[in-house]
Amino acid sequence: MDVLEAVNKRKSIRAFKPDPVPVEVLKKIVEGALHAPSASNSQPWELAVVSGAKLKEIKKGFLENPGRPTVDMPGAIQYPEPYASRRAAVMSGALNLMGVAREDKEARVQWGLQGAKLWGAPSCIYVMIDRVFFYIDDKINIWPAFDCGAITQTILLLATENGLGSIPAIQPVLYPDLLREKLSLPASKLMVLGIPIGYPDWEAPVNRLRTTREPLDKMAKFY
Repeated sequence: MDVLEAVNKRKSIRAFKPDPVPVEVLKKIVEGALHAPSASNSQPWELAVVSGAKLKEIKKGFLENPGRPTVDMPGAIQYPEPYASRRAAVMSGALNLMGVAREDKEARVQWGLQGAKLWGAPSCIYVMIDRVFFYIDDKINIWPAFDCGAITQTILLLATENGLGSIPAIQPVLYPDLLREKLSLPASKLMVLGIPIGYPDWEAPVNRLRTTREPLDKMAKFY
């Protein structure tokens, strides 16, 4: 599979088969992704690849956690246009494919819980950076987060090449303190995002969702 084929084939998977991914395959993907570029070759990312009983423990903790979700990384609470419409189209598209009506609040809540369950993925790759490099002199150093985006995309493409599905998401890291506790990590490790990864369940209607992209002439100018 060449790079362009992997780019075009990759999509966010929101329903996985329970079949475990062999650890050799996960190691192959992660080792390959370590060649992603980073600012001044700083390689600020740290990865926690979690499967099996430990991941089940994390999912259980997320579902039982009575506190309010939080995040380590600052992000948008509300999206202005045109970003809000693009975001809304993903949710409405997924719900329509599953036959969930807009007024069916209970079904929408149950769908929301799928994020805590990592959409059934048997493994998850948590992407982290250290606080000491993200906050410098009480100011945010944006480059480590940018670099984490680079290694995340590389992981997604290598997963596609190896016949796996994935989804880069904030839901897997909404309880960062719980994650640090379960994974025996110090408070200095900031959770950037999680990448649920596994074999796609192509029978699930939601996996028929294919999001659109803005046209080239709208998103890029050539000088």
